[in-house]
Amino acid sequence: MESIQAIKQRFGIIGNDPKLNRAVEKAIQVAPTDISVLVTGESGVGKESIPKIIHSLSHRKHGKSIAVNCGAIPEGTIDSELFGHEKGAFTGATQTRNGYFEVASGGTIFLDEVGELPLTTQVRLLRVLENGEFIKVGSSKVQKTDVRIVAATNVNMFEAIKKGKFREDLYYRLSTVEILLPPLRNRKEDIHLLFRKFASDFATKYKMPTIRLTDDAVTLLEKYHWSGNIRQLRNIAEQISVLEQNRTISAVALHGYLPNIGSNLPAVISDDKKDSDFSNEREILYKVLFDMKSDLNDLKKLTMELMQNSGNSQQVQKDNEGLIRKIYREEEEKELSFEEPAAPAAEVLQIPSHATSVVKEDDKYHFAEEIEEEETLSLQDKELELIKKSLERHRGKRKAAAEELGISERTLYRKIKQYDL
Repeated sequence: MESIQAIKQRFGIIGNDPKLNRAVEKAIQVAPTDISVLVTGESGVGKESIPKIIHSLSHRKHGKSIAVNCGAIPEGTIDSELFGHEKGAFTGATQTRNGYFEVASGGTIFLDEVGELPLTTQVRLLRVLENGEFIKVGSSKVQKTDVRIVAATNVNMFEAIKKGKFREDLYYRLSTVEILLPPLRNRKEDIHLLFRKFASDFATKYKMPTIRLTDDAVTLLEKYHWSGNIRQLRNIAEQISVLEQNRTISAVALHGYLPNIGSNLPAVISDDKKDSDFSNEREILYKVLFDMKSDLNDLKKLTMELMQNSGNSQQVQKDNEGLIRKIYREEEEKELSFEEPAAPAAEVLQIPSHATSVVKEDDKYHFAEEIEEEETLSLQDKELELIKKSLERHRGKRKAAAEELGISERTLYRKIKQYDL
């Protein structure tokens, strides 16, 4: 058996990343068998190299090896491409055609982008994997084939299965052995090595001196995200080789060839920006506090209405259902309590109109304190009275009572415990 290094050199695989080496090692180990293999990894990581290794090291190496891009074939013709068709099977079928599974019998078929296969084709492929049988389009005759299937995908197969886009039984038949190729951004030590190889290849191809990177350019190259992986790196190496007059490439020059580089670098926040953010946070906090104060004032007004309309509490509750619901919801959801800001010294205390006639001028503030205490006590009494009446009307059914009161069942249960009902 050839060594991993020899196989990588033979198939032009560059890099010494441990995960890359493990992927090549698994390909070497499964090659002598007929096990189905699923190669996974992002687009542009070089998944097409693994089927070549498997076929060349297998007992099928003298048979045909056919690569099929499943995502590039229209849905209406893919069955015909893979399994063949009979003459007259559909409009335009002027003669019988042999499909890839018939042509590659005794060899290997590489199904690239297998996650893009239509569900009807997946059923046909499952039958081939299970017993080696297929039927041409427009035929009723079952045919046999002897092929090794290696598939590849950049799709998250479990997500595709969950969404009903890929058959779970087919996934497990294809992935008897799964080989994962790592993305280029996780192979930082290999990035410059690959760039130098591509730069050398393009220098030979275009008959020009090889480009070289400065140290700061190498650092920038290794820190870049490389969403397009090896394919993107190769394209950039080719662009620079053709377009740059200066054959020594600095980080500034390289920067112009790396798209969206700003999104891959850490953001620098100025002191002015941070001060502005803190100021905004203070404003938000003040707004929350003043909103809470406004809600408390509304609650006090509601209490006074309940006191003045004790005989018509149901109508008052109905008119203020939205306010009650809001207050209870805020009470239920609050995890942290904020202390209400002290009222400004110049704030004028509001005294109910019905009480002004019995208040002397010098007793104004004393009376206001009594009213506030009375409001708090009355609120609890009225709340208790409303809960009792609602529970009595609904014969103790908490859910119905909570709906009538405009609060959640959980809040009602807490209130029942609080008042020991």
